[in-house]
Amino acid sequence: MTLFAPLTLRFERLETNSKFASIARPANAAVLVRLSVLVDNRGGCIELVLPYATLEPIRELLLQNFMGEKFGRDTIWENHLAGELYFTNFELSALLDQITIPLHEILTWEVGSQIFLNATPTTTVNLLCGEHPLFIGQVGRKKGNIAVKIDNFIIPEEGTLHVNNY
Repeated sequence: MTLFAPLTLRFERLETNSKFASIARPANAAVLVRLSVLVDNRGGCIELVLPYATLEPIRELLLQNFMGEKFGRDTIWENHLAGELYFTNFELSALLDQITIPLHEILTWEVGSQIFLNATPTTTVNLLCGEHPLFIGQVGRKKGNIAVKIDNFIIPEEGTLHVNNY
């Protein structure tokens, strides 16, 4: 790990409610760093707020080039990242239908209760990665397994979804 400048930390107080956490005046400039953390299938977000006044003394150190660093695109890193992405595993879910049911009705369910969906054998399903829709397809069977034939690819574009046919 490379240090930019010597650092001395001092604990002042602990605030668990973000509304009351005050490290600078509301009008002061600050840098917000959001870190997504995943440990043993449990995740969360850590947010660091650094007032500009804390970065100003080491501004020149942050701007300097380091050994091997260059401006512009780093094709070696891009190629390495692209190569690793091909071996990345992700979970894909098929969403057949969504319905809204009152909680009082759900509380009456027992083993053997039936849920009626608004889907038919010809209904298309959405294939999602997490909450992000990726494909639209038809449900079918192949060698005794349930399968989905992908018909369309969903391309997100500036907050909207567009469907392109293959």
